[in-house]
Amino acid sequence: MQVLLVSLAVIAFLAIVLEEVIHVNKAKTTLFLGTLSWILLFLFPQHGLSRDEIQLALNENLLEIATLWLFLMAAMTFVAYLNHQGLIESMIYKLLPARISEKSLLFLVAVFSFVFSSLSDNITATLVSITLVLSLNLEPKKTLKFAVLVVFSVNSGGVALITGDVTTLMIFLDNKVAIEDLLWLALPSFFSVMLLSLMFSFSLSGEVHIEDKSRREDLVGKRIAAIFLGTIIATIMLNVYAQIPPVLTFLFGLSIMFLVGRIFYRGDKRDNMLDYLRVIEYDTLLFFLGILLLVGMLKEIGVLDSLVQLYQYMPIEYANFSMGLISSLVDNVPLTAAVLKSNIEMSPQSWLSLTYGVGVGGSLLVIGSAAGIVAMSKIPAMNFFSYMRYFAYLLIAYSAGYAGSLVVGQMLY
Repeated sequence: MQVLLVSLAVIAFLAIVLEEVIHVNKAKTTLFLGTLSWILLFLFPQHGLSRDEIQLALNENLLEIATLWLFLMAAMTFVAYLNHQGLIESMIYKLLPARISEKSLLFLVAVFSFVFSSLSDNITATLVSITLVLSLNLEPKKTLKFAVLVVFSVNSGGVALITGDVTTLMIFLDNKVAIEDLLWLALPSFFSVMLLSLMFSFSLSGEVHIEDKSRREDLVGKRIAAIFLGTIIATIMLNVYAQIPPVLTFLFGLSIMFLVGRIFYRGDKRDNMLDYLRVIEYDTLLFFLGILLLVGMLKEIGVLDSLVQLYQYMPIEYANFSMGLISSLVDNVPLTAAVLKSNIEMSPQSWLSLTYGVGVGGSLLVIGSAAGIVAMSKIPAMNFFSYMRYFAYLLIAYSAGYAGSLVVGQMLY
């Protein structure tokens, strides 16, 4: 049965990879195989587990999924409104010159994505950054390159802050690293983003003409944009000082958006602010649901725990590097939890390198991070194979950043 369950996860991965060949949406295949795997777990319990214990594990898995779903829904609804009103485009037109070289634009997008993801969560940063890229109206091949850079930059941006990445927070809360030492990870993270930008820039030689097509902004639209920004800031502050879950703050901000729109707004073509809930990408949410069900199943049958055995056969630095590679296939949260629960003896320097590895390694494949999945839902040209074309560049940038994390660790300890 364990072989069958692992096979289902492999089939799901292959279905994602071959989506363009089999012409079946990845959300459908992952949802089918994810739910089937848990049904089989209930029918044929593993390792002597009772059905009550499996039910408890499923409830925990569904709680994690529901939290992510609600957060994604709130963030996507905000961005859908800002896109509909043209507010993000207006901001871009105001900040960027009328003419700019593609190389300069590439570096600006990388810096924006890196900094914004440090201030907000990865999903919101990806949504806003991808919206920025799409508004530039580049040719599809260049749009794809910019989007790949966004995914890597977003994942790199939050790795040094406990509010920027869940795995960083987990390692910090387990008292493996100090918060002031974590901040130093921003240096190798930013270096790796600039290195990737440099490699991508070699093939760019054109110039982008940014024609100001911004619409006349109304007062209520600006208020809702301010609510969005305030929600991001409040999410960070309330999580740090009061441990309030980000999803709760974002839903509260969303409710304020609905109320403000209902009371004051009259210029929107939509009859109801709630209509924006209907235009978000539910196939992305269903894909997340299927993927996380499969990962939860793998965790339940002990497959993720077996990955930790790498530390018995490799030096810690190589094992941490490999964990980053594995996180491009397996969600980094349960992977990090498995490492923490294994009670592996590591120095603070090694924990820093692990933090970088699991935080940025998911960028190597498009399915390895929430940022990649969100970007794939927004960019028509982005799929598993088109993203894989940049694997070598991503691996070089990731390896350079990981080496930098080792250097930072040696300097600090």
